[in-house]
Amino acid sequence: MSFTLPIIIVLSAIIIFAAFFMVKQQTAAIIERFGKFHSIRQSGLHLKIPLVDKVAGRLSLKIQQLDVIIETKTLDDVFVKLKVSVQYKVLNEKVYDAFYKLDYPHEQITSYVFDVVRAEVPKMKLDDVFVKKNDIAIAVKSELNDAMMEYGYDIIRTLVTDIDPDSQVKIAMNRINAADREKTAAQYEGDAQRILIVEKAKAEAESKRLQGQGIADQRREIARGLEESVEVLNKVGINSQEASALIVVTQHYDTLQSIGQHTNSNLILLPNSPQAGSNMLNDMVASFTASNQIGESMKNQQLKKKE
Repeated sequence: MSFTLPIIIVLSAIIIFAAFFMVKQQTAAIIERFGKFHSIRQSGLHLKIPLVDKVAGRLSLKIQQLDVIIETKTLDDVFVKLKVSVQYKVLNEKVYDAFYKLDYPHEQITSYVFDVVRAEVPKMKLDDVFVKKNDIAIAVKSELNDAMMEYGYDIIRTLVTDIDPDSQVKIAMNRINAADREKTAAQYEGDAQRILIVEKAKAEAESKRLQGQGIADQRREIARGLEESVEVLNKVGINSQEASALIVVTQHYDTLQSIGQHTNSNLILLPNSPQAGSNMLNDMVASFTASNQIGESMKNQQLKKKE
């Protein structure tokens, strides 16, 4: 009798302990009674009949993620690996279907992902796969939703998280990209050189224009100065021809004086004899006289023609 009581107490404690069980937050527990589905228990502390009821399994109600890697071929015959991440969860109202209708939900989802990706990617070229990866993800999500909703799974989102072509293809793509960038750089350099040449030509043209304008202004001022000198000389009784000759001779000697001021000058002005000024003056007076005579004769001829 002394040994029986402790055994009974221990057994009673085990039975009482086995009658209680706890379900964590965001988890559902499936209770079976004699092997048959009995109920679904949510988070908290629960009671079951020992040796009659048992916890057949637990399902997480959290959002889960399954990463699927698929190798397929594109329209331009390039083999590429895609990593598709599927985010899904079990619906609260369909825990029974999720637990009893599918033994291996991961394999089922993986099969649908393989089927959709291998149906969509072969329609695209490699460049389009990178550009239209969202279209692939949308197609996978649509197909999975239609198929898995029946089994109590809701597909939250699908993402194409990685696109990995063959290494040789990536090297070739990098070479094409580098060549294209070098071509663009060469074009920009050529445009810069062309702009530089055009601007330089414009600057030279502007410089020549301003230089010509300066020379014209200089000559205009010289002519105005000569005109004023002739007027001054005319006022003292020297006629225009003699005044012009005198100005030229004066400029001649001024030039000689300016050259003489520079000791290292190698310029030689010919003629440079003492009679050069007198000869130049006589030549200029003669030329002015001849030009006046020619002018007078031309006027007389024009008057005769008019008469």
